[in-house]
Amino acid sequence: MARFDSLQGWLRWQEGLHPRVIDMGLDRAAGVYQQLNPDNVKPPTITVAGTNGKGSCIAFLEAIYRAQGYKVGAYTSPHILKYNERIKIDGQPVADDLICSAFERIDAARGEATLSYFEFGTLAALDLFWRSKVDVQLLEVGLGGRLDAVNIIDADAAIVTSICIDHVDWLGETREAIGQEKAGIFRSGVPAVIGDTDPPQSLLAVARQKHTPLLRIGDDFGYRKTDGGWEWRYADRLLTQLPLPALQGEHQFRNAASVLTAISTLAERLPVSEQAMRQGLTEVKLSGRFQLIDSDIPVLLDVGHNPQAVRTLLEYLQQHYAGVKIHAVFAMMQDKDISGVIKIISPVISAWYLAPLSNPRAASEAMVKQCFNDNQVDHVTGGFANFSEAFSAAQQQAKQDELILVFGSFFLVSEYLASC
Repeated sequence: MARFDSLQGWLRWQEGLHPRVIDMGLDRAAGVYQQLNPDNVKPPTITVAGTNGKGSCIAFLEAIYRAQGYKVGAYTSPHILKYNERIKIDGQPVADDLICSAFERIDAARGEATLSYFEFGTLAALDLFWRSKVDVQLLEVGLGGRLDAVNIIDADAAIVTSICIDHVDWLGETREAIGQEKAGIFRSGVPAVIGDTDPPQSLLAVARQKHTPLLRIGDDFGYRKTDGGWEWRYADRLLTQLPLPALQGEHQFRNAASVLTAISTLAERLPVSEQAMRQGLTEVKLSGRFQLIDSDIPVLLDVGHNPQAVRTLLEYLQQHYAGVKIHAVFAMMQDKDISGVIKIISPVISAWYLAPLSNPRAASEAMVKQCFNDNQVDHVTGGFANFSEAFSAAQQQAKQDELILVFGSFFLVSEYLASC
């Protein structure tokens, strides 16, 4: 008999099962995975790690492989509206009953082991992908790389998108420390595509130690923007007049170039035509990344929550909204560099509205206001009971030729989309 009869029941139980919300290590998940899949049946796998850009790379990979006609499994985190978004097969979130069935199998296999919420989700995705006989599985590393549950799988190609300071409590306070953690996904003889233009020396050192062939942007592959399009080069291959990526922002050219390179390394096992690449670039979709909601007063959504991501957001705003008055509905988690984010983007924000979140990790209004004070930023309004009140205040103050920006956290973007 199943422990729970609903997905929400399973998820509530998982949140309290393990004594630590984040407990990095591979032994628990690897042991259960061996019980679930003793023959280690594994489709071709691409693992994506990095500080920013992981979700975009997974989305590009998914769109291109699906355009080629492959059955694709994609595992990402966190979700924005529904847990099911984390586990997709052929572009569709997996149904509640299938996830519950996977949880039942994991619960039966774990014995006395207590798994974290994230470990349950990772194991469910892996279980569902091999049982569904997907042609390729795409795995996003949740945190770091070396000790993340995704790393129980030996990938056939890896992508490291970018490395910057984030999650310092678990990964370290320097790019060198964080780079070493990200490099934990490397395997001997398995190509790793590096989309960071200035990778830490620690990452390169681990690659040498593990005999991992690196393909570095700017050296082994690259891109160049052209009139109305762009071109990508890798080895002796050059694709010209590529369509602009459907995902917005200069950084998406780096992500797309990294993805095309990773796909090329697996071309013998998973051939992909130039037409499928072009189609995937134009059809890719991803919620919460420079997502524009058209209305009388347009709304731009972005889940960026660390200095590097917000620097990219700033560049986008300067390019597309120069001279436009911007009203920012804002919230962040307390373990993030709130002051650093404010310092970067405040020059283009005319008015701030502090949105309270129910998440226990969310920074308090007093904490956020102190960060504004430290940066000598004014025009900050708080005291709202919930997100809806904060957003309504922004709507009332903004005019038709202005922009409302909702940014700072996945949870904040989720609040907006849930209210639509």
